[in-house]
Amino acid sequence: MFKKVLIANRGEIAVRIIRACRDLGIKTVGVYDSSDVDSLHVRITSECVRLKSELGYSDQNEIIEIAKKTGAEAIHPGYGFLAENYEFAKACESNGIKFIGPDSSIIEKLQNKLDVLNKVKEAGFPTITHSDQSFSENEDDLLKKTGEKIGFPLIIKSCAGGRGRGTYYVRTKDELDEAIRKSRVEAKTVYVGKKLYIEKPILPVHQLGIQILADEHGNIIHLGEREGSFLVGNQKILEESPSPFLNDGKRKAIWDTAIEIAKLFGYRNAGTIEFLMDNNGNFFFTEIKQRIQVEHPLSEKITMIDIVREQLKISNGEKLSYSQEDVHFRGWSMMCRINAQDVLNNYLPSPGKLTTMRLPGGPNVRVDTYGYPGCYIPVKFDPTFAKLIVWGENREECMSRMRRALEDFVIAGIQTNLPLLQSILNEPGFINGKYNIDFAPRKIKNVKETDEYLKDMAVATAIAFLKKKGSQEPELPNRFQAGWHKSSRRLPE
Repeated sequence: MFKKVLIANRGEIAVRIIRACRDLGIKTVGVYDSSDVDSLHVRITSECVRLKSELGYSDQNEIIEIAKKTGAEAIHPGYGFLAENYEFAKACESNGIKFIGPDSSIIEKLQNKLDVLNKVKEAGFPTITHSDQSFSENEDDLLKKTGEKIGFPLIIKSCAGGRGRGTYYVRTKDELDEAIRKSRVEAKTVYVGKKLYIEKPILPVHQLGIQILADEHGNIIHLGEREGSFLVGNQKILEESPSPFLNDGKRKAIWDTAIEIAKLFGYRNAGTIEFLMDNNGNFFFTEIKQRIQVEHPLSEKITMIDIVREQLKISNGEKLSYSQEDVHFRGWSMMCRINAQDVLNNYLPSPGKLTTMRLPGGPNVRVDTYGYPGCYIPVKFDPTFAKLIVWGENREECMSRMRRALEDFVIAGIQTNLPLLQSILNEPGFINGKYNIDFAPRKIKNVKETDEYLKDMAVATAIAFLKKKGSQEPELPNRFQAGWHKSSRRLPE
């Protein structure tokens, strides 16, 4: 096994990887920029090096130099930044450093998403409808003509990204120019690539991801599906596993299809095969995520398999610890992203110092975070600073536990999306398991004014009043009330 691994990432995923390494007795090297000096990953890594480049976590040359100077044998990229950059993976290989992920040749092959879609289609699997080519910055006119030919509504999407950043739903021709501009800016910022292509949307639709693990010896397994149809601003904020929309037949069919598509490209390490599914249960391949994903804890909860640990072992040349027969699915899991956003003020970022942070606990409750009381949440990165994951024997128990955990989660110093998540957990459509990507509300529903709610509001108001009144009416210290200062000025008799 590796003796030292550098984590080329930040935030909760860096903390997650460091802990997996420590479980295996591996020393870790963390990196950070000036705005992340308070992050928990800086505190718990074996050693940490500050990034000097303006590119920060995206500067592959500086990160490789740090790995060489610190003696790191491998680099784990996490997700985002350099995770799906084949040039970085190739540079690691050239410098004798193991890239914990697919080989650079696989990453390069899968980054041409149109070629991937065409190859999957030629193999006989259903895919989404898409443009025949991608478009560079100087080809916007051709992109627009192609979009008009495909017909509205349509989706503008980054060739280098997923279904989140850089993806824009375009209803009419009037929205096309702005969608192209925004998509290029986000694609360049997040994925270091500006090429775009077009998809024809399926409406209504569900997003499904099949978690896979594949070693260098030809062994490959899946860890079930994740339902990621609850989106706010293109970001999945609430996900669950298994999907409430699949019957046993469809579930097995999509699992088997994912395995065959992974084999088609000779995939290695951890990855996710993504599909879209319509309301009739027809599913269509969209892309392969060549990295660990934000929502991987859902698959870990229902299988009890440590995905990061398996990544490390696979990259060390070891065989998978499990065969498909060893993978047993039990219960239900849900995950909420806790974001530093003001949901009552157009979802503006809410950076600042965490003055209070009380984590929920109890059986089958997990929190992945880089925050702690006194930690500063920076504005320049993704607003997610914590993930709340719960497990239950069934969906009803899982929902009940998530509601309780969200109520137990106390954060002060910044605004968060906790109120929105609490509202979603009480939505009839979510409770009944009848939702799609168009369902997620961006506004918090009015709270029903029960006697218990009014009592809580009265207590909160009284406490706020007393704190405010006390700050405006200072009291004299006891030593001044004793009268000693008056006696000291009394003239002798």
